[in-house]
Amino acid sequence: MNLAINRNIKTSIVSLLSNKIVLHLLFWCGFLAMLVLIDRNNQSLGFTIIIESINTLFYAAVVYFNLFYLIPKYLSDKNFFIYCGLLLLSVIIIAPIKAFVLYFIFSTHPTLQLRFVNNQLWYFIPTLIIAGNSTIYQIVSDWMKHNREARELQTQTMASELKFLRSQINPHFLFNTLNNLYALTLKKSDRAPEIVLKLSEIMRYMLYECNEKRVFLYKEISYIKNYLDLERLRQGKDLEIKFVINGDVQNQKIAPLMFTPFLENSFKHGLNNQIKNGYVNILLNIEREKVHFYIKNTKPDSVPTQHHTKISGGIGLVNVKRRLELIYPQQHNLEIVNEPSSFTVDLKIDLI
Repeated sequence: MNLAINRNIKTSIVSLLSNKIVLHLLFWCGFLAMLVLIDRNNQSLGFTIIIESINTLFYAAVVYFNLFYLIPKYLSDKNFFIYCGLLLLSVIIIAPIKAFVLYFIFSTHPTLQLRFVNNQLWYFIPTLIIAGNSTIYQIVSDWMKHNREARELQTQTMASELKFLRSQINPHFLFNTLNNLYALTLKKSDRAPEIVLKLSEIMRYMLYECNEKRVFLYKEISYIKNYLDLERLRQGKDLEIKFVINGDVQNQKIAPLMFTPFLENSFKHGLNNQIKNGYVNILLNIEREKVHFYIKNTKPDSVPTQHHTKISGGIGLVNVKRRLELIYPQQHNLEIVNEPSSFTVDLKIDLI
């Protein structure tokens, strides 16, 4: 019961302190207290509080006039000189009004009245300084708000783009694999059931694991192994597929399906053109905070270089390049070498 009451009290306090009106009142109360503490006119505490309260009211008046009228109407429209002139004019008008109010309130104290009349310049200067500070505060506040909104928009855009790019990868891979499976079923191949099993494992990974921003590296490696097993079954014995892993796989995490477009590209465009003694060599070097992925595949002599260059800019590789830019900015290095008889991808990623 007491815990619930304390929780409600804390919630009410937090809600109250989050209210802008309350925050402004607290600010001006603190400002008034500061003025009272630094007042050196040797007046009684009561007189000092009255004088500084009136000063604070006029300071607040010029600040809010500046924030709610002058800045939105003139400074925001880039009428800088008009804005400066009107701010200066408002201070020139308010300073003597404040002196008159103090003069009237202390009508029974001629000494104080004389001080108010003689010190009008000192009412003008602090008012101008405080008004100017309110302008600086608003400019800085608007700048911070703009940056915050820009960051939020960038984050939302990046998240949407990553979701779109990843949604392109999954159907792309599924489309290619189902085409291969369809070809084997037409031939009534005994390898079809095994491919179906491997495909189900791959699809399970893509459906249940790849919705996260990062997946464990060992799961990504398991996915690659299943993918390669599927390709070995489909390609036959004439194709050499090597997958070498160096390093210690621990709890490193990586963006899902980052290597898939490179794998697809090597098999689809490098080995499906009746190449004899073709190969796909994959090397994965793993460190605690880095991963190095290297893949090299043969190319058919009959396919022009410009054709494979066009292929290398297809949906899969274009997407993975974009994903790398979004997920690992300044944290990756991608080199693609397109030679007459081979195609090589060398990718280094900092996992931190």
